[in-house]
Amino acid sequence: MLRTSASTYDFGSDSTGPKGASKETRIVKVHSQRDFAAGLLFSAFGVAFAWGATTYHVGTGARMGPGYFPFIVGVLIALLGSIITARSLMTDKGDRTPIGRIAWRPLVFIIGANILFGILLGGLPSIGLPPMGLVVAVYVLTMVASLAGDQFQIKPVLILATILAIGSYLAFVVALNLQFQVWPTFIAG
Repeated sequence: MLRTSASTYDFGSDSTGPKGASKETRIVKVHSQRDFAAGLLFSAFGVAFAWGATTYHVGTGARMGPGYFPFIVGVLIALLGSIITARSLMTDKGDRTPIGRIAWRPLVFIIGANILFGILLGGLPSIGLPPMGLVVAVYVLTMVASLAGDQFQIKPVLILATILAIGSYLAFVVALNLQFQVWPTFIAG
């Protein structure tokens, strides 16, 4: 039987033991609902990430395959989630605030900004959208993601976008010598 209140979980059984024996009940008290939920999410994402990494050749510590690092990262994330979940059950930090409502606005704008970045960087041939390149994609990413906040000021956002575009160009094109489009096709040719 699982009876729940705001933050107490009862994992006992309804049946009694031998004659006259009382029902044995273990109560697990969640001290921090936020840490408990965050730990479960970390664990779930870590396990999924590690499981996805096994589709690649993992290899050994001496001869690492392409799936080795993602597998280790997934295991570490799942382990971190387990530790956070366990701490939410064992330590009382006084944080008894319940989990609030989902903040849909930041969620939609941040995810949308990343999707737009991918579309603009690589283009979308099915609708005839050519690749717009790194610079345009970084500017759009920064502008759309900044709409997730409560305040929007164009000047700081454009300064940040310029710094990110220059930094991305220097890191990926100059330093790592990655070959992808920097400018839109109608400018670069």
